[in-house]
Amino acid sequence: MTAQPPEPSPRPVPSGELRASHDDREAVVEQLRDAAAEGRIDLDELDSRLEQALTSKTYAELAVLTADLPKSPSSAAENLPPLVLKGGMYGASRGPGRWEVPGHVIVHAGVGGASLDFTRVECRLAEVVVEAYGETSGVTIVIPDGWSTDTTGMDPGFGGLKDKTTPDSLPGTPLIRLTGSGGMAGVVIRHPNKRERRKLDGNS
Repeated sequence: MTAQPPEPSPRPVPSGELRASHDDREAVVEQLRDAAAEGRIDLDELDSRLEQALTSKTYAELAVLTADLPKSPSSAAENLPPLVLKGGMYGASRGPGRWEVPGHVIVHAGVGGASLDFTRVECRLAEVVVEAYGETSGVTIVIPDGWSTDTTGMDPGFGGLKDKTTPDSLPGTPLIRLTGSGGMAGVVIRHPNKRERRKLDGNS
């Protein structure tokens, strides 16, 4: 019996070709309106870009519209106190869902473990520092496609650090600066898996 050659695995879709959601388009619309109010673009150009934003289908199409504009951070978010998440005995999580992202997040896994999911947030900060401590049960961090990471300040500890993110970041997206220690169980930072992507697509 002749062995069948393995089927080729599907080509991963580049982050820029991923489909944009209504919320993604609305975020760009808001940024364009802010830019017009600040005098960075005139009203004719605003109208043109708004029309393109509302009909854009992918992240790449949206990114072009704001590539020449500075990221306008939310002053309210900058002034938020650090978010502290403690796994304790039974575990803890923040997200998936919409939640306000401060500039500094501290996560302790404890015995129950902890997870941090950024996939549904609207973060207007240029950078978010995530201080993660894997401790006994580990920390999992999920970030949207197109967000970038810097893990050079992370101590892997005994549990190690697993960075499963891709390097192809999109213009205007936040940088997650990961610090802390892997502890005994380690820290994982990644993009959504297949199951999480199906949920995201179903709610877009």
